[in-house]
Amino acid sequence: MTCLFLPVPLSATAHALRSNQLDLLAFIEDTCKRIDALEPHIHALLPEAGRRARLISEAKALQERFPDPSTRPTLYGIPFGVKDLFNVDGFPTHAGSQLPAHLFAGPEAACVSALLTAGAVILGKTVSTEFAWFEPGPTRNPCNLAHTPGGSSSGSAAAVAAGFCPLALGTQTVGSVIRPAAFCGVVGFKPSYGRISTDGMVFCSPSLDTIGFFTADVAGIALVAPLLCRGWQTVKTHALPVLGVPDGPYLAQASPEGLAAFEKQLSMLEQAGYTVRRIKAMSDIDTINQRDRQLVFAEMAQVHASWFAEYETLYRPRTVAAIREGQQVDTEVLATARTARALVRAKFQVLMSQNA
Repeated sequence: MTCLFLPVPLSATAHALRSNQLDLLAFIEDTCKRIDALEPHIHALLPEAGRRARLISEAKALQERFPDPSTRPTLYGIPFGVKDLFNVDGFPTHAGSQLPAHLFAGPEAACVSALLTAGAVILGKTVSTEFAWFEPGPTRNPCNLAHTPGGSSSGSAAAVAAGFCPLALGTQTVGSVIRPAAFCGVVGFKPSYGRISTDGMVFCSPSLDTIGFFTADVAGIALVAPLLCRGWQTVKTHALPVLGVPDGPYLAQASPEGLAAFEKQLSMLEQAGYTVRRIKAMSDIDTINQRDRQLVFAEMAQVHASWFAEYETLYRPRTVAAIREGQQVDTEVLATARTARALVRAKFQVLMSQNA
């Protein structure tokens, strides 16, 4: 097993850069050297000619703009990865596909602009599975190169885990932030639907797509969330929260190995003082899964209608299958699926309220 896991903590690094405890140019040089050494094994980033020169130039511009440490913005000099679903000025967007980049061109993603305003610099585009679905890219898991990094935000999770950047953006339709974060041993945060603007991204399923991000630890998440999430308010709690576990058919879908690992984590949380409350929920999980499948595939078919009509031969098999299935979902079934999603959310709000 080859382990290349060496994540860089965002909060501590940002503080060190702002206060001159860490030299920005030296940090960028070290980052580029690490990428040069490890990226041929990990494949987390899309190729970019002149990455080092660009990053050095942007770092020097930041130094000139903010010579006084007391005026430096929160993410001064922090390089961040951008999943290849987001438009970024000066970078093509391919959405993990072979389709022409001009199809996806548009204004820079709002979340990217927000991080740039906060002083961060773009490390580069990170690998996405094709259109954020199940056709994988070349990325490997830094914890073990023989293992998958998870998807669809494969490159973003792997880049943070490998220490290429302390922060990376991702998207989630089903589990595309929290899954690769878990696989790669970093922290992935996906806030509630609609908290981060989705302007400037290529959609998979607009009703479900949510923007999230990756850092090495929770402190990094806490630093970035107020910069990206609408109406963010820090809430101080005086007691550990009660943790609900959806017991029954939902968990029964997991493999025995997955359940064993999950139960081990629950035991650790209980030992740390948390109350774990098992709740009967989603007894109709098969129906929920079917409605979810109809919703995602139908919306994928809508998103790709014109592209697929012209470039079908450039799509990979599993994406083709999803779009073709979605084309068979009629408007009434789609409306039912969207209504069912809202009902499931409402039921969970009631369960959470009833069980503290």
